[in-house]
Amino acid sequence: MKKSIFLCSICNISSGSCAEDCGFCTQSAHHHADIERYKYKPIDQIVFEAKSAASNGALGFCLVTSGLGLDEKKLAFVTEAARAVRSALPEIHLIACNGMANIEQLRALKEAGVNSYNHNLESSKEFYKTICTTHTWESRYETCLHVKESGLFLCSGGIFGLGESKEDRASFIESVKSLSPETMPLNFYIQNPALPLKANPLSETEALEIITQVRAALPNTRLMVAGGREITFVSPNCDIFAAGADAIVIGDYLTTKGELPKKDREMIERLGYDIAISCHA
Repeated sequence: MKKSIFLCSICNISSGSCAEDCGFCTQSAHHHADIERYKYKPIDQIVFEAKSAASNGALGFCLVTSGLGLDEKKLAFVTEAARAVRSALPEIHLIACNGMANIEQLRALKEAGVNSYNHNLESSKEFYKTICTTHTWESRYETCLHVKESGLFLCSGGIFGLGESKEDRASFIESVKSLSPETMPLNFYIQNPALPLKANPLSETEALEIITQVRAALPNTRLMVAGGREITFVSPNCDIFAAGADAIVIGDYLTTKGELPKKDREMIERLGYDIAISCHA
């Protein structure tokens, strides 16, 4: 039986002007990156993007907002968007990614039709303080615990190639493992001239080894290769799925361009895999 690859799409529904100083993020107001900024994307545009993603085979659709976390107004907007997408696409696996959140807020998202909550640890507890000073790694871990208590599925991963050591990577993977997330996104750092973190590009071989390492540690978790995939895995026959991945993000990311969905579908089929038609495939 062929391995089935889960496709997901992300939608930046509130972009830029974040007060946090995460050194890897172009949405931080500290770094003045040249990106599009807007408070809230129109609901009809969000629904249009969700339908477009679904037409390209995406089973998952993620509503992402910039900023430290949820407040009353942002929660109201995300729940409105979630209900609109759920109404238009009853079968979509709906994900929210809105920063720090308490159990009450997460339950409100669940009630609005959200299935999963994405909150990344990003890196190891030891390394995180060197790339962000405005909030703690521990606060991120706490939100992940809130997600599990709220009844939502947890999606939690991070970024490789930030300058972390192999020991940091091992510590980070063990921390994610302790949360037993349903999905773990694996991002690879995309350097931007405005960011304080300089490029620490991983070789394709090293990145494939990371996927294999994560798969060994989390055998029952969906591993989703996301940001940086297009610049990290460049060989025509590079097979991230043989290394252990079973999901990818298609289309554009938050502030960077992704591959055309058609090309990703062709790549999956060329490598001999099926495209998942069910979240449980």
